[in-house]
Amino acid sequence: MLVVAALVAIPLRALSQEADPERAEASREASETFDGVSRASDASADASLPSVGDDALPTLGSVLVVAPRASESSAGAVTLGDRDLSAQRATATDTARLLGGVAGVSLYGAGGGSSLPAIHGLADERVNVEVDGAEPMAACPNHMNPALATIPPSKVGSVTVYRGITPVSAGGDSIGGAIEVEPAAPAFAESAAEMLATARGGAYFRSNANAVGYDMAGTLASENLHVSYQESNAQAENYTAAKPFKAGGVGSLLPGGEYLAGNVVGSSNYDNLHSRSVRVAGRYADHRLALTASLQQVGFEGFPNQRMDMTANESQQLGLRYAGQYGWGDLRADLYGHNTRHAMDMGPDRFFYGYGMPMEAKARTRGGSLEGDLRLSERDLLRVGSLYQTYDLDDWWPPVGKKGSMAPNTFWNIRDGVRDRLGIFGEWEAQWNPQWRTTAGVRGETVVSNAGKVEGYNDRLATWSKDAAAFNALDHRQRDFNLDWAALVRWAPLDRLALQAGYARQTRSPSLYERYPWSTNAMAALMNNFAGDGNGYVGNVDLRAEVAHTAAVTIDLHDDEGDDWRLEATGYVTDVDDFIDARRCDFGQCSKLNVTRQTGFVILQYANQSARLYGVDVSAHALLWDFEGLGSLTATAVFACVRGVNRDTGDDLYHIMPPSGTAGLVHRLGAWTLTAEFQVAAAKTRVSQVRNEVPTDPYSLLHLRASYAWKYARIDVSVENVLDRFYDLPLGGAYLGQGASMSTATIPWGVTVPGMGRSYNVALTLTF
Repeated sequence: MLVVAALVAIPLRALSQEADPERAEASREASETFDGVSRASDASADASLPSVGDDALPTLGSVLVVAPRASESSAGAVTLGDRDLSAQRATATDTARLLGGVAGVSLYGAGGGSSLPAIHGLADERVNVEVDGAEPMAACPNHMNPALATIPPSKVGSVTVYRGITPVSAGGDSIGGAIEVEPAAPAFAESAAEMLATARGGAYFRSNANAVGYDMAGTLASENLHVSYQESNAQAENYTAAKPFKAGGVGSLLPGGEYLAGNVVGSSNYDNLHSRSVRVAGRYADHRLALTASLQQVGFEGFPNQRMDMTANESQQLGLRYAGQYGWGDLRADLYGHNTRHAMDMGPDRFFYGYGMPMEAKARTRGGSLEGDLRLSERDLLRVGSLYQTYDLDDWWPPVGKKGSMAPNTFWNIRDGVRDRLGIFGEWEAQWNPQWRTTAGVRGETVVSNAGKVEGYNDRLATWSKDAAAFNALDHRQRDFNLDWAALVRWAPLDRLALQAGYARQTRSPSLYERYPWSTNAMAALMNNFAGDGNGYVGNVDLRAEVAHTAAVTIDLHDDEGDDWRLEATGYVTDVDDFIDARRCDFGQCSKLNVTRQTGFVILQYANQSARLYGVDVSAHALLWDFEGLGSLTATAVFACVRGVNRDTGDDLYHIMPPSGTAGLVHRLGAWTLTAEFQVAAAKTRVSQVRNEVPTDPYSLLHLRASYAWKYARIDVSVENVLDRFYDLPLGGAYLGQGASMSTATIPWGVTVPGMGRSYNVALTLTF
């Protein structure tokens, strides 16, 4: 309560005080960072440099920065930089978890490195995720290789999250906001007579699951040429909850199968999450060019809320980025290509069924974007751009054995899948005076999807042949013409008060995995699930694009610099026409009981309906004291509440995070940073009935963290879940991590994936 009182009282008291106009104007100009090419301090060149005084940092050369758009451009936008990310990044395996402290952002549980971000209740492919200029696509019926999994946490330099109104320049083919992830900018030597050489290495250990990982990077650069290399790896055993949540037992029937105690979360382990990348960059005058080649390989990653595990994944990535300044403005261009090869099967904690259950996928993504900022006047900026992306997917399941119902043919889940996007946009930004700023834009896209004919394991069995024939008789080609627009206005009537309001129409076309999975057989449908609810899903070729209408208002109270205190609140409402929800399957091989049962796992089909989501986000911080010799003490708080309803059926939407928040104290003294954080979540009682979603209880957790930075080193230690509290993850999904996971009746229903028990963590980073 003291923390909350301080956060409220300080802004209200300070708002009435007369601010220094010159200082306020300087702060305003500094905050309006231009989205283009600039030079920055070397602390931004390497995302892992210690956060200590400038005189203690190694002297590096200048860097190329493609800055994220200013947070003032969108209601509810926030940018996380090195200071925000460094402590989490030190021990993180999952890049999505770097967003855990952003109000309005929640995470769907998945594998140890593959969480799915949700913004205001809209998740996964409803969120536009851009990584280093590319828009990666998942190549898995369970979305085990999502966009944020294509970059390791150690490589992340900054993250911008658009939570309220997303400008058309940052959106496209999405309705749930946007996330832009940028690696640290390439550094160059200051002059032709110098050479820049840097190196970084880090390692971490987390006691729960015995998780270990390392990362390393090196740079060699002249005044105009930069070459760098980065590598990281991670592995972990199954993690444990604070207490037993299910019966203990052997998860696998294989000889020597491991006994899983009641508190062990089966299939939560991972091994050899290995990432390597090389970047070559050059600059000449006001022009910059960078080529990045990356290879990511996953040896194994368990998924406790899925019926299978990822047994191999390889992602080859190549990206070319240009940024330049001209007399008329700035130009940016990106070209990228991703090749993904993915495999799933039964992990060591599941029944193997003799031959296993191999599933494979192969995807190829090619894309590019061109964006220019035209300075029409001191007041007006016109931003125009275009995008092209082509995505090809094959998803097949090799025969299981040589005879029987799952042989002798290959099962084609999606064959010759294609999804092509072409889009253009225009956006006008005007700074009418120091108090008023407006942004308005329009975006048009066409999305074409298609898939070839399919077949099941055995053409002689009606189990496979009947559904395949029905699907093959349909016209698979679909073309969507999508129109988006967004309008925002920012008004700062006082130096310490800003109000933002906006409205946006956003459109998302269905994915290949929503349109083209065709089998109503329970086993096959269960394999198509990226919701983590344990149910099976059947595609719908005739799905229409989702159209969302969002209105959002943000109030921002702050001091002159925004550093000593800030209170920001965003309220929003989103109506979605043709929302892709689910209905009970009542055709094909689906039973009558499947339509009516109120417990247990069921088979569903994607269906267009309508939905409404509304809520509020609040974030605040306040400097409580800053005295020489005692350091500074800052209070922080984050709160989010969202409600989602299906307007057609009256049902609650699936996986909506209950009201939740954190409150913390951060003490900084010299090179020390000490943090105490209290995390709470209410009970999740509003659940999706059509999916038989399971409620979760309320919980509260305490976390303690500390870091110390030297000139060339930084050490981070933390205790997560200090009191070893048991809790179910509200968005963790159904627990399916052990046993016979291939059927709706062989895994106990009603058990959710629990959160991790107490963990002692330590990380060391060395920088030269």
